[in-house]
Amino acid sequence: MTASDRAEQNLILRCPEPLNAETPPDKLITSFLTPQANFYIRSHGPTPELADDHRIALDGLVDRPRSYTVAELQTAFATRTVTATMQCAGNRRAHLQDVEKTSGDPWDVGAIGNAAWTGVALCDVLAAAGIQDGASFVGTTGADDVDVDGETAPFGASISIAKALEPDVLIAWGMNGEVLAPEHGAPLRLVVPGYAGVRSAKWLTRIEVRDRPSDAPIQAKDYKLFPASVAKEDADWDRGLTIEEMPLNAAICAPVDGAHIGAGACEIAGYAVAFGRAVSRVEVSVNDGTDWLQAELTSQPDSPWSWTQWHVTVDLSPGLHVLVVRAVDGAGQMQPERPEAIWNFAGYLSTAWHRITVTAG
Repeated sequence: MTASDRAEQNLILRCPEPLNAETPPDKLITSFLTPQANFYIRSHGPTPELADDHRIALDGLVDRPRSYTVAELQTAFATRTVTATMQCAGNRRAHLQDVEKTSGDPWDVGAIGNAAWTGVALCDVLAAAGIQDGASFVGTTGADDVDVDGETAPFGASISIAKALEPDVLIAWGMNGEVLAPEHGAPLRLVVPGYAGVRSAKWLTRIEVRDRPSDAPIQAKDYKLFPASVAKEDADWDRGLTIEEMPLNAAICAPVDGAHIGAGACEIAGYAVAFGRAVSRVEVSVNDGTDWLQAELTSQPDSPWSWTQWHVTVDLSPGLHVLVVRAVDGAGQMQPERPEAIWNFAGYLSTAWHRITVTAG
């Protein structure tokens, strides 16, 4: 079965080529870990098919450049498993597109998932190579070719050396106890917990220690946040905010938008994320934000990079209801109320209160 076949069987297809598909909302809340078959797929180019003995190069500002296969990484370094939520920077873009057109696929709430990633710590590999003075960034190159506004180049991204040296950043070959599928980056990908999925490069071919960010088009001319007043054709890419850490967000996964459900007791459920801080509270309204109920939270204290799932049972009278969710983090920060306040031409970081309508009765 091809990656496209698997996506069509288990996911909501947003684009067949490059392959982009999101998890149906109800599948996001059936378990704490999102099965690999149900995990969203974000591709910027055709899916490469790489051999199991494919090598990734490690070079740049290091004393001992070399290359590794999966087997060599497994032999040379301690294996680690880190449970972390991964999310596309364009998750919930469709809600910004309801305000005004943006570029990019119309993701709903399913460009997100939580998995147990297995690999080796990037910091261990870098330490073995010997980081030289002047190192400020770690760049990654993927085997996929990407077109960014007519410029085609291999996928490339970077993170700061400080982030790269965190022990939970992995060069990963496994996901939920399974070998990575091709669409999820086999044989080796980066996993950068807490950061936008674009920083977790798939199909790694090279890791380069650098004195500056990656020069690749994806890093230099994409995944940057601009205010609503800036149009894409007027964007000064050097002044855009590079999207790395993901903000507080929450979404309703059940019931689904537009559902017809029975009147009376109704369970509303979904997810919330707050990287770097805990989700302290999730509130739900059944009357478009006039009154609020506090949801019950489900999280795992030993998985600080993971999402928090939540649920609340409400009583719905017959008729149309606007259901709303909002989250609060450990610093008391809350999501913005309206998508109009955070609209941007690329549709990134859509974090306004999530609203859906349902009809009871």
